[in-house]
Amino acid sequence: MAASSSSVSSHSSSSSNLDSTSISSHCRHRQRSRKDRESLKIRKKSHSHTKRRSRRHSYSSSSASDYSRAFSFTQHRLGSALSFFSDKSAKIFVAGHRGLVGSAIVRKLHHLGFTNLVLRTHLELDLTRQNDVESFFATEKPRFVILAAAKVGGIHANNTYPADFISINLQIQTNVIDSSYRHGVSKLLFLGSSCIYPKFAPQPIPEDALLTGPLEPTNEWYAVAKIAGIKMCQAYRIQYNWDAISGMPTNLYGPNDNFHPENSHVLPALMRRFHEAKVKGAKEVVVWGTGSPLREFLHVDDLADAVVFMMESYSGLGHMNVGSGKEVSIKELAELVKDAVGFEGKLVWDKSKPDGTPRKLMDSSKLAALGWTPKISLRDGLIDTYKWYLQNVEQ
Repeated sequence: MAASSSSVSSHSSSSSNLDSTSISSHCRHRQRSRKDRESLKIRKKSHSHTKRRSRRHSYSSSSASDYSRAFSFTQHRLGSALSFFSDKSAKIFVAGHRGLVGSAIVRKLHHLGFTNLVLRTHLELDLTRQNDVESFFATEKPRFVILAAAKVGGIHANNTYPADFISINLQIQTNVIDSSYRHGVSKLLFLGSSCIYPKFAPQPIPEDALLTGPLEPTNEWYAVAKIAGIKMCQAYRIQYNWDAISGMPTNLYGPNDNFHPENSHVLPALMRRFHEAKVKGAKEVVVWGTGSPLREFLHVDDLADAVVFMMESYSGLGHMNVGSGKEVSIKELAELVKDAVGFEGKLVWDKSKPDGTPRKLMDSSKLAALGWTPKISLRDGLIDTYKWYLQNVEQ
């Protein structure tokens, strides 16, 4: 960043004495000359620094303040010097590597042959502590950062701990994004959630639906923090021409999901209930609602594949939706989970209970147009997830 030199002005009283005026003028001229020379040095240093950063990031947008030109940069391919695959020994910091998303990204990177992953547990590095995060980046100096760390939870947790959900997520994002920029990270990917969109967004939900209406009240604290993360990445790209991008995945499932009996989401909750019913020999499982609402699900390994794709092939101001593009009714989902688990009893719908939002599907056509599509079918993904559940949850 270029340093800004403060302007010093001399205020002299008016005088009719020519010699005094000449001397004062000469002094002011010498002060300005020194100031100009210092300013020139600063500008040269700043220009050299900017050129180095520009070469390192290979940007096509020449003006960091031109919002429209930055937006047109959305489908620009990074130069070979910054290719994500060019050096598989480059340091990659995966923040939140023990969670559903982070663990899938780590598995994917290891599978692809990346050998220098930098991983820290919460006990080893508290991302809400600015000084600790600064020290970590100053020491480790990763080349790439994938920010999958977040405080997450269901409706009950969001309603009970709203201050935690907004403050902790804002702290994590601010510390990691800012330290990444200041310590020379070449590229950062910030991951959010589909809850960023308005409650009554058009279906399928396009990226430009963001901030067009009120949020769903039950998770607005988390959503506001994630929206701030998107905007922070955009702001750093605009002001500093720095390669920070954002991806917003749809409903996820897979290994390392949360199968808590009270705080889990619909898919893992159904899987646990069918499994327990099978073990107990129950004749039926009761599910709330009519089963008519439509939802979209993406296996977390597909998301990890999309993350790698975006790190290699996408660099732009706008955030990207990451979804399967396929809808399934809750009734169809329950039948698929029932089959994957092997529960042979009856499925009963309690129609006195609420259904929730009728439809929620993300428009992921922009990412598809760049060349990425998911590979894991819902049926195969459920079978894979249940195998993991048996090996890791039911022991």
